[in-house]
Amino acid sequence: MFKKYFITIILCLLLTACGTSAASNTQTAEITGSMQLLYADKFSVEYCADGCSVIHTANEDFLLVPENTPVPVYGENMYIIRQPVKNIYLAATSAMDLFDALDALDSISMTSTDTDGWSLPNVQNALESGKMRYIGKYSAPDYEILAQSDCALAIESTMINHSPETKEQIQALGIPVFTEQSSYESHPLARLEWIKLYALLLGREKEGEEYFNKKNEAFTASLAENIPENMRKSAAFFYVSPNGYVNIRKPGDYVSKMIELAGGKYVFTADKLKIEENALSTMNIQLEEFYETAKDADVLIYNSTIEGGLENLSDLVAINPVFEDFRAVKNGNVWCTEKNMFQQTTGAADTVSDLHKIFTGEADDTDQLTFLHRLK
Repeated sequence: MFKKYFITIILCLLLTACGTSAASNTQTAEITGSMQLLYADKFSVEYCADGCSVIHTANEDFLLVPENTPVPVYGENMYIIRQPVKNIYLAATSAMDLFDALDALDSISMTSTDTDGWSLPNVQNALESGKMRYIGKYSAPDYEILAQSDCALAIESTMINHSPETKEQIQALGIPVFTEQSSYESHPLARLEWIKLYALLLGREKEGEEYFNKKNEAFTASLAENIPENMRKSAAFFYVSPNGYVNIRKPGDYVSKMIELAGGKYVFTADKLKIEENALSTMNIQLEEFYETAKDADVLIYNSTIEGGLENLSDLVAINPVFEDFRAVKNGNVWCTEKNMFQQTTGAADTVSDLHKIFTGEADDTDQLTFLHRLK
């Protein structure tokens, strides 16, 4: 009897330390509404009559509790996030630009990426000035700094799933851990719509809504979905890994979706590939398979964010001479992404606009777009 009682006490203490509510679900939340989302489907938010908000993600539920509000009884197995949400530890790079857009970098005091890993000027400045601090990679943060920082929330990328012990250590410090999943959204504007969620956490819902609506208007204006299939230019998006594999975006990924929305046609389709059954949005294929599918593509787009960018067409041919046979290389229609394309989550509308200019020929009068530059 004593042993059972002792185990129960320990479990309750652990749940409390991890930011969860261990109380019995004897009260039901009175839901008064929900967050209106146009594109995002990897999270949802319900508003409660008591001022709390329930945040649902794929695997976890969180209860956002306003300042000076007691934690309600309902919410069994939910993680508790208390406002004000400050001194955030951000280990999900794709979310940083959204905080920057909200003019809320001051709410983030720690990150898992050092200065040279960022292409966002305001983030670099915050790290150089000491307003933000690098505390080690996501799988090995400095727990002592976290414990002393009065951290209200840790925001991790899905990479944390490969290091569950790190997540448990952070939770054991009493810090709730939120796993950011915007990169798994299939629509490019869905990634940007996560700004509404972060605005909710910070008590800046109006600003988040206004920013998203402005970007969505620009995005809608650059759409070219009604172009007939036979009028669309074909495109491949890729980079070559050091071991010789070609890394491509899977069909249905938000990048391939941007190509289609801009009036292009992504050359890789599900029926042409043996799609790997995992959560990754990319996959590696042999150069021979890439050649067979993409050699006649109208446009090639080289992804610079992983292995670095290319300066000219000679750099691409230097990787493998077979690229000389590609139609896009012969026609000078090869483009390279800028390093900040993926870190700047708010740039989805600009990226679609860039692609639209490439597919329609408007880019022929320039070599430099917002997120892409032509290789000569």
